Amino acid sequence: MAKKIVVGLLFGGRSAEHDVSLVSAAAVASNLDRKKYAVVSIYVTRNGGWTIVESPEAATRKPGRGEGLSFLPWAGGPRPKVPEIDIYFPVLHGPFGEDGTIQGLFEMAGAPYVGAGVPASAAGMDKAVSKTLFRARGLPVVRHLVFIENEWTDDRPGVLRKIRETFDPPLFVKPANMGSSVGITKVKRLDRTARAIEIAFRYDRKILVEEGIAGREIECSVLGHREIRASLPGEVIPHREFYDYRDKYIDGKTRFAVPADLTPAVSRRIRTLAVEAFRAVDGSGMARVDFFLETATGKIFVNELNTIPGFTAISMYPKLWEASGIPFPQLLDALIRMGFERHRDRKSCLERTGA
Repeated sequence: MAKKIVVGLLFGGRSAEHDVSLVSAAAVASNLDRKKYAVVSIYVTRNGGWTIVESPEAATRKPGRGEGLSFLPWAGGPRPKVPEIDIYFPVLHGPFGEDGTIQGLFEMAGAPYVGAGVPASAAGMDKAVSKTLFRARGLPVVRHLVFIENEWTDDRPGVLRKIRETFDPPLFVKPANMGSSVGITKVKRLDRTARAIEIAFRYDRKILVEEGIAGREIECSVLGHREIRASLPGEVIPHREFYDYRDKYIDGKTRFAVPADLTPAVSRRIRTLAVEAFRAVDGSGMARVDFFLETATGKIFVNELNTIPGFTAISMYPKLWEASGIPFPQLLDALIRMGFERHRDRKSCLERTGA
């Protein structure tokens, strides 16, 4: 019998998306083919400690005893004995997991891992940077402004004036580096903009203010390394004002159309744009690309790209691939295979340069 591939599943983390990560990791663990894979569950606590747990579900029981790993592997401290891990599978949403930090640690260690590399992860996490890359590739994005926290603290009237001169409501205010709609506010009256800005700055030192688009929210899954392909698009039909954190993970009343009811031409266009957005950030492995389809004009706008999309029971990334003919277990097989491919390519490049 062939030796099982040992997958180090990382989840939890230091971001505001900690709880979402636990649910995603549980779905990944339950869909990995145990005839092919052995899973080592590595729980990253809210303060950055690494702990080996029995499963992602066990992490919710808040283990208080037992050996733990330091967040920095070169720091001192106990080292629990674990099987040698063949490939890491980070399911760490948001900062300190999806933003290139953990990927940089894997690169330093020379360890294979699933998903995008350091630059793509950082660009995908930072909505301001990704929009700049999208524009440079000629992709359509909504009008937006970017502000750093000291601009707001030093000149609040000037920031508010610039927003008033640029946008008519509604508009959206969001942290540049956050996911799961954490810290996002829909502003329908300009006199409430300051409050929305304060909320966004709780989560990041950089924020975006974006033009509100009246239309449909479309999502498309991307898979690939050397060859890149896009799934059928799906539609998110929010129960609330927009697809916010509460709508995603608490109320559970959002509806999904998988696949979306689109003309063949619009569907092809969205799939093409999804692949181009993936290439714009030099993605690898997986990404979910989110779009706006404006009702009045039929224009398509690339909104953002998530390099570690949700894997929960309601998450669009696996649902869209299942609708496109790739069931969840086969999707995980493909992502792990591409992680090894990317590692071999990276190793070959380093060897050629003598690094």
